[in-house]
Amino acid sequence: MGAVVSDAWNPEVYERFRSERLAPAVDLLALIEARPGMRVIDLGCGTGEVTRLLHDRLAAQETVGLDASPNMLARAVAHAGGGVRFVERDAATFDDRGAWDVVFSNALIHWMPDHPSLIARLIGALVADGQLALQFPANFGHVSHTTAAEIAAEAPFREALGGWRRHVPVLEPEAYAELLHRHGCREQHVRLQVYGHLLPTRAAVVDWVRGTLLTDYEKRLDPATFARFVDAYRERLLPRLAAEEPFFFPFRRILVWGRRCG
Repeated sequence: MGAVVSDAWNPEVYERFRSERLAPAVDLLALIEARPGMRVIDLGCGTGEVTRLLHDRLAAQETVGLDASPNMLARAVAHAGGGVRFVERDAATFDDRGAWDVVFSNALIHWMPDHPSLIARLIGALVADGQLALQFPANFGHVSHTTAAEIAAEAPFREALGGWRRHVPVLEPEAYAELLHRHGCREQHVRLQVYGHLLPTRAAVVDWVRGTLLTDYEKRLDPATFARFVDAYRERLLPRLAAEEPFFFPFRRILVWGRRCG
């Protein structure tokens, strides 16, 4: 078996649906209250476009975009300057204490385990009266996601993955409301929202998932095996989707905002 991919994130593939992926981030930005001189961190900043929007909307003093993907950060550098900078670092190691006015994360924490502990850690990184703002997918019951899990559980991919199965750490929306309350966020806003995306064809769903969910398989499989995985996924998924053009792709997301009191 050949070498696996060290950085499976591809900015060109991810940004193929730029406007659709941007809409939830803009909705999340609208929940944050701007204040003078804010220090802001964007966990999982990706290509940096949202980091720049975040910084400009809040007129922040400093905004740091943090991401573990060199591929994404190579694109993000175009948005640096004027108080915005980018750092290569895995958000899983983020454990600042009382340092930030806003801890922001768009489409990241569904990759991270143990959300009760994670939420406590992120709130702990806020100054008193600081704000936590998170947006992440909750679409794991959709056939586009369950089909990938099916394929991964079958030969030869089961063996190639060494028995690894993708764990979904995302909780029900009310669990995040409870966690915010437990950790001192008396003001909060938590909602489940369905974003309806009109894609040109049902085949475009494969392209959508190829840019996100399937990267978790790509980084664990050699290129030839991953190509076979995508072919098997496409062959099984497309008959399960309505043969309509354009194709309506509903996508569930959770938006979380809370203000730390004291």
